[in-house]
Amino acid sequence: MPDMDLVTILVVEDDPGHARLIEMNLRRAGISNEILWFENGQKVVDFLIEQERKGGSEPSKSLLLLLDLKMPVLDGYQVLERIRSHEHTRHLPVAILTTTDDEREVTRCYELGCNVYITKPVDYEKFAEAVRRLGLLFCVMKTPEGVKRPGAHE
Repeated sequence: MPDMDLVTILVVEDDPGHARLIEMNLRRAGISNEILWFENGQKVVDFLIEQERKGGSEPSKSLLLLLDLKMPVLDGYQVLERIRSHEHTRHLPVAILTTTDDEREVTRCYELGCNVYITKPVDYEKFAEAVRRLGLLFCVMKTPEGVKRPGAHE
């Protein structure tokens, strides 16, 4: 199992305030991992493609994607479809973190391959608590050994 400290968290969130809250509350939950923020789905897909093209800048690191659904350019569903259809990102762990709680949306995300679906509460304290719990999940989460940065070589 890779060391959880080596997991880079990719936050894909178009609202800068939500992105800051996510990072702040992950830090409060004791998560010290590198966190990269992408303001739309296209930017994270471009990042993943570039990492693969380069052969992975840090092959020892794994990635974890925190993905919002409602975003400009490429939405979360399109991001899920693209990463699940690509050999190097097919097994990338993906947590959906969104305000959408419609059962059809939840089902669609699981059908597209998300690993966990978390609804962002509107209330700040509840939102902060949800992210802290997500942070605790990361502390015990195991990622497959074969899931490295895209393009990483053993």
